[in-house]
Amino acid sequence: MKNFKLTIEYDGTNYAGWQKQKNALTIQELIEKKLHKIFGHIVKIRGAGRTDSGVHARGQVAHFKVAKSSISTESLKKALNSILPKDIVITKVEKAPLEFHAQYAAKKKRYTYTIFNRSYRCPMRKRFVYFYPFALDVPLMKKGAKILKGKNDFSAFSKISSLKENSVRNIHRLSIKKAGDDVIFTFEADGFLHNMVRILTGTLIELSRGKLTLDTIETVLKSGDRNLAGYTVPASGLCLEKVYYK
Repeated sequence: MKNFKLTIEYDGTNYAGWQKQKNALTIQELIEKKLHKIFGHIVKIRGAGRTDSGVHARGQVAHFKVAKSSISTESLKKALNSILPKDIVITKVEKAPLEFHAQYAAKKKRYTYTIFNRSYRCPMRKRFVYFYPFALDVPLMKKGAKILKGKNDFSAFSKISSLKENSVRNIHRLSIKKAGDDVIFTFEADGFLHNMVRILTGTLIELSRGKLTLDTIETVLKSGDRNLAGYTVPASGLCLEKVYYK
């Protein structure tokens, strides 16, 4: 038995997210089909995170096991990349211990959210940013980010229909920087609830626009009420950058 670890980069625009679905094309489904073609039998893969429809990745991680295979990691990488669509690429293939699990072994994940913040659009970047033409108060949003950092119940910042019993997460890093016309949010946490990054970003935008205050941010966090938090920003600006393992 061999356990292969894949690092994957993709443009999620044309896909219904990572996880396999019955009536929509996903990243997981496509990679499994290509692995079937290479190995000649069904191969099931597990990803570190279930990125949503339209969300991108530079460092998604997945693993799969096969009973017998003499293929090298470099040959497998080349074989997959030769038959995958151009918007999905395997950047690394490694042999992993049999007990390695891409999801359960993950200790931390890093996402970025990029806002393209100027008065007119950039057609070349529309797939990878959220175009926002209004002024943003970055220093104020940084103050709001400090309130949201740490170990908290983030129920108020998750899609209501997907809330799990345990909605406590630990945000180790929530930084915001302006780089030219971009405002880039970086989130690192031990895990994320469904739509959590996008709702947190929308909430900080509403803080910047004066629709919420710093006191309100703290109230929303403690309330657990999704209806009090900000809106869910579009998927286009979100990217899974890295998955950390021990």
